[in-house]
Amino acid sequence: MGRVTAPTPVIPVPPADLPGTLGALRAAGHQYRTVKQELRDNLLARMRSGETRFPGIVGYDDTVLPEVERAVLAGHDMVLLGERGQGKTRLIRSLGALLDEWTPVLPGSVLNEHPMHPLTPASRAQVAEAGDDLPIGWLHRSMRYGEKLATPDTSVGDLIGDVDPIRIAQGRTLGDPETIHFGLVPRTNRGIFAVNELPDLAERIQVALLNVLEERDIQVRGYQLRLPLDLLLVASANPEDYTNRGRIITPLKDRFGAEIRTHYPVDLELELALIRQEADLVAEVPEHVLEVLARFARAVRESPSVDPRSGVSARFAIAAAETVAGAALRRAGLLAASDTPDGRSEAAVARVGDAVSVTSTLRGKVEFESGEEGRETEILAHLLRTATAETFRAHLAGLDLSGFTALVEDGAAIETGELVSAAELLRQVGTVPGLAKVLDRLDLGDAPTSEEAAAAVEFVLEGLHLTRRLGKDVTDSGRTVYGGRG
Repeated sequence: MGRVTAPTPVIPVPPADLPGTLGALRAAGHQYRTVKQELRDNLLARMRSGETRFPGIVGYDDTVLPEVERAVLAGHDMVLLGERGQGKTRLIRSLGALLDEWTPVLPGSVLNEHPMHPLTPASRAQVAEAGDDLPIGWLHRSMRYGEKLATPDTSVGDLIGDVDPIRIAQGRTLGDPETIHFGLVPRTNRGIFAVNELPDLAERIQVALLNVLEERDIQVRGYQLRLPLDLLLVASANPEDYTNRGRIITPLKDRFGAEIRTHYPVDLELELALIRQEADLVAEVPEHVLEVLARFARAVRESPSVDPRSGVSARFAIAAAETVAGAALRRAGLLAASDTPDGRSEAAVARVGDAVSVTSTLRGKVEFESGEEGRETEILAHLLRTATAETFRAHLAGLDLSGFTALVEDGAAIETGELVSAAELLRQVGTVPGLAKVLDRLDLGDAPTSEEAAAAVEFVLEGLHLTRRLGKDVTDSGRTVYGGRG
């Protein structure tokens, strides 16, 4: 196989009508603003226009986002506290959209210095010498965001910087900024810098951030550099670690202006909206199957058998939906075209039975209590059955389903399963009284495909079994047989 190379990132090209010199920038009426002023002004502009402030963020409109907006308007550095999979990183990255699309910089400056506000002695001398004829560059907002996942091996040099021995050998002094190889934080000057899982930084590295947050300068190898860094610092952490008993030093906690608590989706509709937005589905997954998975994720999250300190990520429900879609696509790929009445290929439509595979493939995403070792799959299977029964009651309660129970009277049985085609399942069922009402309740429309109808039939059969109105057995070949009384 040939070597696969990563695609080269596309660097935005500034529009041709932007000023090209410092004099032209001043003539255009440009005013220097700090990053926090820029974020505040742009957030207020979006509020006044009614534009979406944080696109792609689901479930936080009435809880987390108002707190984030207050922090931005107040000019506060902030830390987001929450368990895994609550969208903390996505929310932090969305703040970059509040920056100006283009901002002027001194070409070649590793600190992204503003032409009207140079920081280093060399830049100040350059501006003074060239005056209004100084050429300027433009930086896109996508290039003004920096991020570091905190790990125990992160060094002060990674975040802040270190002395460059080659520049010392060239005769520069240690107090000269030109001797420093700047780290990630200074290189994100005039932008937003994020530290994910902040408590995982060693304490001595946390200390290095104290000056950045308060005095806005940095110290390297004992030499203090008076560089008034201009940035918004945002961090994420697990609440368990972000305590005096955890792995965070108190002075660092004190320097964040806002601590904002995130959470999982507060209701079922938000959980479903998140799955619809994030899941990359390779097959059609009917709404009732998605609802089963959403209820399943919420049941796992609330289960006393699961460690609440680690949480159950939103990625659990998303991966579950993608797994179910994959199972449907596998069925469609394996079934012969002759299995359908008109000779066409089986379409990939998920059924509730496809969710069974989730209990084994996704158990690694869940941290169970220590006393549940060896019972993980059993616990997940029970919670999946509970979620299926709840969805069945929510959609089909009060509906006359006697036509389905009548199918298996007198010892008859209906077979379904992972590799049973829609046509085969519908042949066994035939014309069922009440099926049209079931399809309507499940929002499958007036003219569902045979695969969608089969998904509805299997859901009814499984629901009747879980409510003890229909028996069920699983054969050695993996087929599911419904028949008799539950």
